[in-house]
Amino acid sequence: MSTDTLAAAAVRGRWAIAAIFFVNGFVTGSWAPQIPVFLHRLEITETTLGLLILLFGAGAVSAMVWAGHLIPRYGSRAVTSLFAISCCFGLLLVALAPNVWTAAIAMYVFGGTIGATDVSMNANAVTVEKKLGRAIMSSSHGFWSLGGFVGGGLGGIAIQAWGHLAHAAIVSVVATVIVAAALGKIVTDLPVADEHRKFVLPRTPGVYIIGLMALLCMNSEGAVLDWGALYLRQELGTGIATAGFAFGAFAGAMALMRFLGDGVRNRFGAVAAFRTSALVAAAGMLVAGLAPWPWLVIAAFAVSGLGIANIVPILFSAAGNQAGTSPGAGMSVVTTMGYSGILLAPSVIGFVGERTGFAPIFVAISGLMLAVMLASGMTGTADQPARGDAPLQPS
Repeated sequence: MSTDTLAAAAVRGRWAIAAIFFVNGFVTGSWAPQIPVFLHRLEITETTLGLLILLFGAGAVSAMVWAGHLIPRYGSRAVTSLFAISCCFGLLLVALAPNVWTAAIAMYVFGGTIGATDVSMNANAVTVEKKLGRAIMSSSHGFWSLGGFVGGGLGGIAIQAWGHLAHAAIVSVVATVIVAAALGKIVTDLPVADEHRKFVLPRTPGVYIIGLMALLCMNSEGAVLDWGALYLRQELGTGIATAGFAFGAFAGAMALMRFLGDGVRNRFGAVAAFRTSALVAAAGMLVAGLAPWPWLVIAAFAVSGLGIANIVPILFSAAGNQAGTSPGAGMSVVTTMGYSGILLAPSVIGFVGERTGFAPIFVAISGLMLAVMLASGMTGTADQPARGDAPLQPS
């Protein structure tokens, strides 16, 4: 196969994996406006909701570890294809659950499909970066945020117009169509060295430090995803359609900045981009926790989204480029630790928020973002790609 043909396949693969990112974000974002309905439909408290979200997180984290085992053996293309199909139906399972016990099972499965798809699609994006010889991670996550923006922004309107079950069914149909169009174009992985075919936990300490940073950063994303709409609905008295814009505005701002993020990172470097992003995210969360007006809170979430936008892609690129560690293993560890923030921490937030309200929590998250900024030097490996295939086209 000629170099031109391989390059064309890599470009198609770049757009195929972008479509998978979009679907993962779209399904996840569509969950956000379902949460207030879910709470009242099952007649549960915020603490019980937090425990159900904990099951979502447990499913995601266990599936992330499983995906980390599967990727070195079967390749991220096969693993991504399998789980991308399954994640299209997770929200529908939750929407169909008639009681708390069936909802618990549905939440665990839903989280598992989202989590496993997330690890495998990020690993495949690292492969695409190496084949193209340029950064695409930020813009790939931009498609995730764009999906979240569409799912969160339109979900509340759809639920208000047609009900939660019809909304979940529409989400499944749209996601399935997009995944079906992308499957045949996902790139095949780079060869995996024999010593990395068996999944082992990395011995490089930097992987775990980056994972902890990802956990603290993605805690912000989880707080807005799972509690932003409820914060606006219950504490600031908005309607359900307006409440849906909490995560919609956050994800839309992330999408905008992530599409610019690869250029920013290539020009200024990962460390400088990460440091500035953390400061912006901290400022947005602080205002969201202190603002008395719903639309100012929504705007503050958008500002925070601008900051969070490039933090996670930079951390993931740094994880996939750790010397002496396969991209699949490094990505699995950092993604699992990071998504503990977006998937597990919100259950704690629900427990605390039921007793204190959610405003103090967003203020506290602002402080965590400042703490993460102090470790920004760890992201330098994002600018030093690990050995792989020679680029198929100039950067």
